[in-house]
Amino acid sequence: MHLLRPLLCLALAFSGALRAAESPVAPVSPAASAAVPLFAGTGPHTRPVTGASPLAQRYFDQGVALVTNFNHDEGLRSMQHATVLSPDAPLLWWGVALACSPHINATGVSAERAALAWQALDRADALVAAATPVERALLRAARTHFAADPKAPRRPLDEAYAAAMREVWREFPRDADVGAWFAEALMVLRPWDLWHPDGSPQPGTDEVIAVLDAVLRPAPRHPLGNHLAVHAHEASAYPEKADAAADRLRVIAPGLGHLVHMASHIDVRRGRWHDAIVVNQRAIEIDLAYVAAANRKLGNYLGYMAHDYHMLCFAAMMSGRGALAAKIMDDLFVRQPPEWQRDSAAADGFHAMRFDVMKRFGQWDEILAAPAPAEKLTHARAWRLLARGIARAARGDPVGARAEQADFVAARAKLPPKAEYRKNPLKDVMDIAAGLLEGEILLAEGQPEPAFAALREAVAREDKLRYAEPPAWAQPVRHALGAALMQRLRFAEAEAVYRADLARYPDNGWSLYGLARSLRLQKKDPADADRLEARFREVWAHADVELTSSCLCLPGQ
Repeated sequence: MHLLRPLLCLALAFSGALRAAESPVAPVSPAASAAVPLFAGTGPHTRPVTGASPLAQRYFDQGVALVTNFNHDEGLRSMQHATVLSPDAPLLWWGVALACSPHINATGVSAERAALAWQALDRADALVAAATPVERALLRAARTHFAADPKAPRRPLDEAYAAAMREVWREFPRDADVGAWFAEALMVLRPWDLWHPDGSPQPGTDEVIAVLDAVLRPAPRHPLGNHLAVHAHEASAYPEKADAAADRLRVIAPGLGHLVHMASHIDVRRGRWHDAIVVNQRAIEIDLAYVAAANRKLGNYLGYMAHDYHMLCFAAMMSGRGALAAKIMDDLFVRQPPEWQRDSAAADGFHAMRFDVMKRFGQWDEILAAPAPAEKLTHARAWRLLARGIARAARGDPVGARAEQADFVAARAKLPPKAEYRKNPLKDVMDIAAGLLEGEILLAEGQPEPAFAALREAVAREDKLRYAEPPAWAQPVRHALGAALMQRLRFAEAEAVYRADLARYPDNGWSLYGLARSLRLQKKDPADADRLEARFREVWAHADVELTSSCLCLPGQ
């Protein structure tokens, strides 16, 4: 099956898709509400709502599923439609507030959404006499999550909501939905910051894990429980604890692309590169079908769709699939609407990723022939110059590489000072790039010792980056450092470098190859070398590049 089946309606569906960070939030009229579709494959999970008609119940369950999928705009549409169908069911109005709530990828709430949530909770309060005890408890907690002033500071509200949900969980400890919503409330207080760099838990992380374990023991297929379990464990020293959650997410809601994709967050931590490719290919197809069915302007979910391509590209790069990595980045820019490419800050990083792919696979001619990206794409413009400098150094032209380096330094100066990339200050990522480029040029100039120092400093900077998936630095510097050490016959040092890289990125083909070669050339541990070579062949089974080195910027030994 071709990865991206032609969908003739995609251009129309995408046109004008991104006008603002969030889609319109005006109350839905019955006529407009009737246009809200029921999507296939959102999963069997249901939460009975007191007073809801069967059709309103279906839309509520769909709304919960879409919010779990981090498609809050579409979830809001479903929740609003449910209130049109059964306006006297209090929990349906609570569902509107749920869809307006912050989450770990968007901890802010616009004034429009905050006001809408507050109004919905007013409606729910007027109907609370009809609610069950757990519905009343959820409504009380939701009241703490918003304020009459839609511009009220979020942090106190988020803290109050987490405390309120803790009490709801204590009162209803067998309600898996309550537990999952409580865990999410805790995670919003520390978004993407549950673990120290050494793998030890941050304050509050143990409670998050305990709650999710309590949710999933009796309800192992709970969609939000599994989604959050992956996020809770992926940056830890033990990502394998989320293996089961990742595998369940592949199948429990086959029409929700982001949930399906979430399995790859654990796949890449566990070195299952082919699995990560396959699951993201499926997520892309699911989301293309969703776009065609939704037939509306899209908002934040466009970023999640782009994320599938990004993760797929990274997995392809780590497993030697250069043609696939290049194609998927091309497909991204064909499929995403012009507005996203023009207006989204994230698009700059995706343009830069194209140069990562060319650099990873030693495509020096293509790099040197590539035109400069548009003026506003400051990250991509700097990345092109980085790639050009490395290309010239790899070709033995240190003078030309120094000229490109000077242009790279000038391009860096034009970056927005507070720009971020993959949850890190872009400046920190550029510092790694500068160290790599300096090291490559020094090697081309015949100065190995200062080159090793520059590369080791770049490695140290890379190790300090905040966790992101895929990482903010897509081609581990250790691959270049290991290749440089191998070139100078420093095989034992290279072995240590490759082992450290495999601890960070298990079973990546580049370091499997490098480590096996370092052992062979030391005449050391032949059984281990045999095992590494066998694993390399498995990882490289679909590759289209033959390795002679862990970095194509340097010849191999």
